[in-house]
Amino acid sequence: MSLASLSLEQAPPISVPFRFFLSAPLFLLLAATALLVAGPVALESRWSTALLSTTHLLTLGCMSMVMCGAMLQMLPVLAGSPVPNPRMVAWAIHLPLLAGALLLCAGLYLGTPLLLQLAMPLLIFAFGTFLCIAAYSLVRAQARNASTRAMLLALAALAFTLVLGVLLAGGVAGLLELPNILQLVALHANWGLLGWTALLVIGVAYQVVPMFQLTPLYPRVITRWLGGILFALLLLWSLYPLLPQPAAGILSLIAACGLAACITVFALSTLRLQHKRRRRVPDVVLQFWRIGMFSLLAATLLWMAGQFSTVLSESTFYPLALGILFIVGFALSVIHGMLYKIASFLVWFHLQGKLPSKEVPNMKTIIPDTAARRHWYTHLASVLLGLAAALWPMPWVYAAGVALFLSGLLLLANLYGAWNCYRRMVPKA
Repeated sequence: MSLASLSLEQAPPISVPFRFFLSAPLFLLLAATALLVAGPVALESRWSTALLSTTHLLTLGCMSMVMCGAMLQMLPVLAGSPVPNPRMVAWAIHLPLLAGALLLCAGLYLGTPLLLQLAMPLLIFAFGTFLCIAAYSLVRAQARNASTRAMLLALAALAFTLVLGVLLAGGVAGLLELPNILQLVALHANWGLLGWTALLVIGVAYQVVPMFQLTPLYPRVITRWLGGILFALLLLWSLYPLLPQPAAGILSLIAACGLAACITVFALSTLRLQHKRRRRVPDVVLQFWRIGMFSLLAATLLWMAGQFSTVLSESTFYPLALGILFIVGFALSVIHGMLYKIASFLVWFHLQGKLPSKEVPNMKTIIPDTAARRHWYTHLASVLLGLAAALWPMPWVYAAGVALFLSGLLLLANLYGAWNCYRRMVPKA
């Protein structure tokens, strides 16, 4: 993959992705604040209101903001299919997503059904608009490659996640009576994390890892089959609530082993490609990805251990550690790494058309490595301290909350610095 193969002339205005990128760190700050205010009580149970709110601040707020913004940027560039009216579409998605996520998380934290009821139509509109626009662009895409196929599957997984999330929110808000709510929660989490998140990361990785990290391409057998197999296994796993025992247990275990194998293949392949990279110069983005891949492997091992050990799976530590490894360790690490490359590249690229070449800053100076590395240290601390808090909530939950807050603050400062670099230099054009 090279810059020459990208449809850069079809890229949307820089304000389209950046409004999402600059909103994401705010949810990190809110998640850290929720943890610090609640203290050890937040980690007493996976069902505590503070933990449910914090989880959705990280996933629905921070992660989805970046993923929606990145897809609106990448669809025209990677797939060669421009988003119609990108500014209007961005506003139509960003504002209701921002308001809906805040209302839902506040409703979960405070236990206020009215806030959940207000959040539901906003989130349905935001994600419904995003799904329609993204699917329309991908179906019309000139490029038919592994990334576009994985993105389409990720969108289908997001649709499942949205439907299940709306049902659960309606149940919590008292609008619906839901049988087997625990099974719905498991389905919602798996489609959101293993489907929407993992499939999108896999699809994007096929392009950005070789291009930005100067690695060889992913093996063809992986790019051709991995995404489809992972999606099919998720569908298979989703059928187990419909079957009687012991068939349901056997099906669940087979699907879990298959999903774990897919995730392991992706993580190990990525680490292998990074080991073969052409440039051996230290790169903080590479370090973010390595945290992500090692956390993904650790989460997979822990998940599989829970499939065979009832004592582990029923412990308080198990879901907490699993969530920290997958959400903070894997998803946020990869997202942070991609943000630094994408944000710097976008500023550099958009300045190319507005300034003489000699005045365009080097990408390395838009977000300096020293600033990104400070964030890397605080993010790594938030992962490690989060795992310590899962074992010993007191006093480590406070240390983890402080580390997460600093991580959000540094990410916000670095992204705003990149945006400010662009805004400062544009008047010269």
